[in-house]
Amino acid sequence: MPLDIEHRGSHPRPPARLAGGLTIGLLNNMPDPALEATELQFGALLGAAAGRLPVRLRFSSLPELARGPVARARIDAGYWPLDELLAERPDALIVTGTEPRTPVLEDEPYWQRLVRLIEWAEAHTASSVWSCLAAHAVAQALHGVRRQRLPAKRFGVFEHRIQTGNPLLEQIRAPLLTPHSRWNELPLEALEAAGFGVLSSSRETGADLFVSTRRSLLVCFQGHPEYEPATLLKEYRRDVGRYLRSEQPVWPTLPHGYFSPQALQLIAAFRRRAEPARDPELLAAFPMASLVEGLEARWQPGAAAIYRNWLKYVAAASERTNNRAVAGV
Repeated sequence: MPLDIEHRGSHPRPPARLAGGLTIGLLNNMPDPALEATELQFGALLGAAAGRLPVRLRFSSLPELARGPVARARIDAGYWPLDELLAERPDALIVTGTEPRTPVLEDEPYWQRLVRLIEWAEAHTASSVWSCLAAHAVAQALHGVRRQRLPAKRFGVFEHRIQTGNPLLEQIRAPLLTPHSRWNELPLEALEAAGFGVLSSSRETGADLFVSTRRSLLVCFQGHPEYEPATLLKEYRRDVGRYLRSEQPVWPTLPHGYFSPQALQLIAAFRRRAEPARDPELLAAFPMASLVEGLEARWQPGAAAIYRNWLKYVAAASERTNNRAVAGV
C-alpha cells in the first residue's frame, strides 16, 4: 500500500524521509469523540490521493488540549509526541482544527504552541495544510486577520467557484463542492487585502480554500474536504441531541445541499414529534439508519484531486531539496 500509517513505537526507527516518497505529520486536534474518525478520514483521503507515491503518515496532537482517559490512552499508544515528530523533519504537515473554548483564539491554552508550529512549518517544510480553526490561526498569526462570529452555523455542502491556473486546482472544474461546519469565518476581503490567494469561494461561504506563499506554501481550508459521507449527518444528530438536552436554545440548522427531499421529510417528521416534548430520550428515535441510506460524498473526487496536486507539489520540492543536498549546495 502506498500509504503507511506509522504509529509511534510500531516500527523500528526508520529515517524520517522515505526514499522515493513522503513523510506527512498529521496533527489531529479534534475533540475526543472525533479523534478516531478524523484519523480514518484523512487516511482515506491521502490514500486516494497518493496513487503510487509512497506516503508515510504519522499522527500527533497539540499537548495542551484537554483529553479524557480513552483519548489520552489512544494518543499515548500510537501518536508521536509533537517535539519528536518535528525533530524527525517530516516533509509536510497537516494540522486540524479543534472545538474553540474561548471567544478569541489567543486565550486558548494552545495558542502560543500553535503560533510556534506555524512558524516552524514556514521555516522547515515546503508546504503545510491548515484546517478550519487552524486556518483561522494562520490568518491571525501571520497577517492579523481575525475571524468573526457568524449569526448562524455555516453548515452543509456548498458549491464554489475556483481560481483557474493554480497547480493545486489542476484538472478540477467548477463548481468545487466542499462541506463546511463552523460558527466563525474569515472575511474574504480581509484575506485578499492581507495577500492571501483565494483559490475557491462562494457567496454563501466566503473563502473556502486560500493560500499564503511567503517562505512556504500554507494551504488553508475553512471547510472540510476530508469528511466522509455521514459526517455531517452525525454532527446534525449531535446538535439535535444538544437541543433535546436544552444545551442549545433553538432547533439546529439543517446542513445545506446535503439531504435528499425524502430525507428532509423524515427529519421534518421527527422534528414535529420531538420539538414540543424536548425529551433527550427521543434521540433514540432519530431516523439515523434511514438517513444514512443514499448519502453520497459528492465532494470526494474534488478533495482527492486537490490533495493529489498538493502531494505532487511537496514531492517535487522534496526532490529539489534532496538534489541540492547531494550536490552540496
